[in-house]
Amino acid sequence: MIRLEEITLREIRLPLKEPFRISSGLVTERRIMLLHLRDADGTEVWSECVAGETPNYTAETIDTAWYSICEYVAPRVLGIPFAHPSDVHPALEHNFRGHNMAKAAIEMGAWALCAQRDGVSLSRLLGGTRAGIETGISIGIQSSPAALVERAGRAIAEGYHKIKLKIEPGHDVEFVRAVRRAFPDAPLMADANNAFTLRETDRLRELDEFNLIMIEQPLAFDDIIRHAQLQRVLKTPICLDESITSVEKAEDMISMGAGRIINIKPGRVGGFTQSRAIHDLCVANGIPVWCGGMLESGVGRSYNVALASLPGFTIPGDLSPSARYWTEDVVTPEWTMSEDGIVRVPVDQAGIGVDVNVARVDNLTVRTQSLRAQ
Repeated sequence: MIRLEEITLREIRLPLKEPFRISSGLVTERRIMLLHLRDADGTEVWSECVAGETPNYTAETIDTAWYSICEYVAPRVLGIPFAHPSDVHPALEHNFRGHNMAKAAIEMGAWALCAQRDGVSLSRLLGGTRAGIETGISIGIQSSPAALVERAGRAIAEGYHKIKLKIEPGHDVEFVRAVRRAFPDAPLMADANNAFTLRETDRLRELDEFNLIMIEQPLAFDDIIRHAQLQRVLKTPICLDESITSVEKAEDMISMGAGRIINIKPGRVGGFTQSRAIHDLCVANGIPVWCGGMLESGVGRSYNVALASLPGFTIPGDLSPSARYWTEDVVTPEWTMSEDGIVRVPVDQAGIGVDVNVARVDNLTVRTQSLRAQ
């Protein structure tokens, strides 16, 4: 039984070690919402809302999610008993459209509360089977092909199992070609973050020559139909990210042939219950899945690691260690990666597997609000 008694929202500002650029914008500092959840029995956990500062990935932002949690999400869960964390998702869906990242912050926290209370790892509670996960890296758009080659070379030397190259029109074919020539056998993929249209189909077809693992979300964020048209003329598998917001959207992708791979981000789809449903659907249909990142702090990373330990996650996830993005994370121990590119799943630790450095969070906090059961 889960019965939330208190939810405290915190906004922290966490500077990136270096700017990170994708087709939709540049990030130098992350405004991050952390949540502290307390159950009726005194169990406490932290979770994270992964919404960004601007609506350039989804319509949600940290500010809309903050409002949504206070006004709509929290009243549906505070003081209400749930027999199992999977019961939280339907309670948040009834007559409440969208706001998946706001919902996920609470829903995933409910799973963590259950794991913490029962003395099991979040990974095992979700059905995870792995003790270690092959890790990929995401490299932002660079100023020149040579700069991208240098960054990719560093990542390969560090042991990453998948090198994601962010692209956009004008920073695409020549950039990927330079990396492939420099590293003929490297596990490369490209991620366009919706930057192309079908008018650039011929340009995208040029990427077929580079033996990429996938091209991620080349077309519009909410599109299925045009991705199906594009996939029919591409040899390279399309991976859908932003387009997959529910298990129904994943069913659409599979039935229409709009892609051959899915990136499951639990915040994007509303939490773990939907993530597991999409995972199970993909396993049944032979569709590989992997776990993407949203520049999370170590709190959010813990939830991604737990999800990525499920058996269907056969492609390395964007689970880079803390030091990839932050001078100092907000968790201890910080997330690390072995020399052979493996992130350890904390299967023998209850809950999310790391402790939150509360003193550091206090120092970084710029806004807070507490919500309690009536």
